[in-house]
Amino acid sequence: MAQFKPFEMEGIPIDEQLMNWKDMVKAPYDKKAVDAYTRTRVILMNGIENNAVLMSHAIERMHPDPEVKRAMALIRRIDSQQQLAVNWLNPADQSVIETTLGYEQVAVDLTANLAKNEPDPYVKQTLDFALLEDFDHLYRYACLYDYIEGGDPEVIVQGKTDVKPGRPTSIEHRHPDDSMRKHYDKDSADIKTKMNYNTIVSGEQQTMLFYRSHGFMYPDAIARQLYAEIAEIEEQHVTQYGLLGDPRETMLEKMAMIELNEAYNYFSCAETESDSRIRSIWEMFARMEITHFAMCAELIRKHEGRDIRDIMKADVIEPLIVFESNKDYVNRVIDEQLDLSPHNMEFVRLRDLPDDWASFAYQRVMNAKGVPSEDVVGKAVRDLAERDQAENIRRVKQEMARRVEKGMAAVPAR
Repeated sequence: MAQFKPFEMEGIPIDEQLMNWKDMVKAPYDKKAVDAYTRTRVILMNGIENNAVLMSHAIERMHPDPEVKRAMALIRRIDSQQQLAVNWLNPADQSVIETTLGYEQVAVDLTANLAKNEPDPYVKQTLDFALLEDFDHLYRYACLYDYIEGGDPEVIVQGKTDVKPGRPTSIEHRHPDDSMRKHYDKDSADIKTKMNYNTIVSGEQQTMLFYRSHGFMYPDAIARQLYAEIAEIEEQHVTQYGLLGDPRETMLEKMAMIELNEAYNYFSCAETESDSRIRSIWEMFARMEITHFAMCAELIRKHEGRDIRDIMKADVIEPLIVFESNKDYVNRVIDEQLDLSPHNMEFVRLRDLPDDWASFAYQRVMNAKGVPSEDVVGKAVRDLAERDQAENIRRVKQEMARRVEKGMAAVPAR
């Protein structure tokens, strides 16, 4: 597999990057024939592009220099067209819940790949922690898929990702204080950590937004409630992941890393894509993003007097991000970390949490009138429902319920 060497890649001039409508709206993949990981690449790259557009809009509102604003507008217009081209690869006959299963397969196998290759132990632990929650979301939505459409989730995941409970969604609800995380040091963090950070923030952010903008489309009460419940967990994930980034990075530095990350992800997708037509899209967009990165690097040189190479401290970013089966890794993390919870920006065993842990009181409020992620299991076929009766899952639910009852403090005012 080729290495990603951004300074050796040839970009496409920015004035040659505009696309017409037919270039943007390409033929979608066939949902019945597509490889599961082609679907996940499409979903991920839509999120990667969305994050770039959102950050660029934030910079235009905060940066005082007109030259920077114009550059952001130009780069953003191309990123916007790329995002549309990527997202429109999804077919119209792929239902909301089928797309949702794809989103959660992204979350599981992307997070596992990043965690396995993360050099910062704290960032890795944060990835592992949320991995078990997204893994559980895949299971809950699989139950909904069976209930709502009578669908088999294996048709979507194609046996590459296990469909079974992880850390139960019902115990994932936490007080905002418990989403706080430490950030990496911008001057000493490995470039791979910075790429992993931007990738996971992008992926989780678009998942949160997708659930918020599509969950209401179901008339069924359990479906609507489940999307609401999991959307809130995704908000927690976006918060915790976002906090991993160093706030001392300048706006232009952050944008440069985002554009570099786009190129890195497109390059990674191209190296492993099985569909030749879609691979050509990844290859072209990687070259476009190299130009965007170079433009940001020039803005940093001109406005901050810094060389992008001094920020990156690397000419090669490796390994690439690869979608592949991670069953053994996920199962090992389940065995070792199922009962972890965040407290004071560290991860501790459930038994070691203080009785006044703010999230105990928070869960009593959130789960007071029932839990959609538990209710949906009772609507699924027996085989799916029985998976929620595994001994380790029942044990951690019971222990959390006991601790919630014991910790009677109200949600602290902040």
